[in-house]
Amino acid sequence: MSILHVVNKSPYEKNSLEVCIGYYQDGDAILLIEDGVYAAMATGKFASALAGKDLNVLRADLSARGIADDKVVDGAKLVDYGGFVDLVGSHGKVQSWL
Repeated sequence: MSILHVVNKSPYEKNSLEVCIGYYQDGDAILLIEDGVYAAMATGKFASALAGKDLNVLRADLSARGIADDKVVDGAKLVDYGGFVDLVGSHGKVQSWL
């Protein structure tokens, strides 16, 4: 059963993303929301850890933090709220990492 891992905390303040990546398996997806979107920065410390993963980033939260779409790691899918709902519906479980 695939899991949607939702991370809403900045990886520069909490270790939620690192723990999430430790549990990530093939078929799972990661969704970065709120301050979690800082992990998606192409020039950031977490870019390599997210490489090859099914990574999704809530575009509204990027915009709210002044991060341009072109500053996000290659391969990340930028989603709107409808896309968020679709991700929840397409995975058997949702795990929020606080």
